[in-house]
Amino acid sequence: MVEMAKFKLETDSFQSVGKNLSRPECIIAESDGTLWISDDRAAVTCIRPDGSQELIGSMGGAPNGLAMAADGTIYVANIGHGAFYRLAQDGRHEVLLDTLGGKPVGSANFVYIDDKARLWLTVSTVTTPRSAALHNKIADGYIILMDEKGPRRVAEGLLFANEVRIDPQGRHLYAAETTAGRVCRYPLGPDGSLGEPELFGPESIFPGALIDGITFDADGNLWVTEITRHALYAITPQGIAHTIFEDPEGKTLYFPTSLTFGGPDLRTAYVGSLKLGHLMSFTAPVPGAPMYHWQRRTQRGVA
Repeated sequence: MVEMAKFKLETDSFQSVGKNLSRPECIIAESDGTLWISDDRAAVTCIRPDGSQELIGSMGGAPNGLAMAADGTIYVANIGHGAFYRLAQDGRHEVLLDTLGGKPVGSANFVYIDDKARLWLTVSTVTTPRSAALHNKIADGYIILMDEKGPRRVAEGLLFANEVRIDPQGRHLYAAETTAGRVCRYPLGPDGSLGEPELFGPESIFPGALIDGITFDADGNLWVTEITRHALYAITPQGIAHTIFEDPEGKTLYFPTSLTFGGPDLRTAYVGSLKLGHLMSFTAPVPGAPMYHWQRRTQRGVA
């Protein structure tokens, strides 16, 4: 197990991946090296293992969080449209969810698929415009669980709900609250019910922090992206936060939004961005925790 307090990245630790991307907020990495990246010119950009790129889809809006099912279907949270979509790899798309309880869902931010193939959808805010929730810390973000029982709210009152993850043991659902600069977690029941939230890690990564993406590595460290210092942090299983890289001038990382582990050994970390026209990557000290699509597609012999 790597001691995260001793691991730091330097400017020369990073490499650029892809080119001419537009709002590459989130990334899916497949076990064969294929990358799927949200792109507001279409729906996603696909980067093949040979480095070739292809724009796929015609969704428009602002595709944001992505997740992949075992059959390769891509789920898209489109924060510009206020809707969640299914996207086929040939570019065809259909609305998955745009209303709940007879009302628009709000600012659809992220999609996560757990090991039981359940969908966890986050809505940052129902405030219009959503920028008001960012500037005024309005706690109207919420989380939707979508399974065989249909979609339903399972958590609410979040300060701009962003990415969510379930720990490798399946004990808690972790949620990034952007405007609070913190991560909270909920005890997770077998039926998907959530208990009372508790803080995980510091009350805020630092005063005024705006965190965005969270993801686990194989050692149980939770990696966090932060957009004002253009930074990466890691919160250990004990709840201790360590600075991995900060770039206040945004010369290397700029508005980092998400972190995805890929590569043949899951040690290549890809960082998405709201502002850059490419991804940044680095070699992680430990592998990432494999996502649902990685595990299931490998088992089916797709790798």
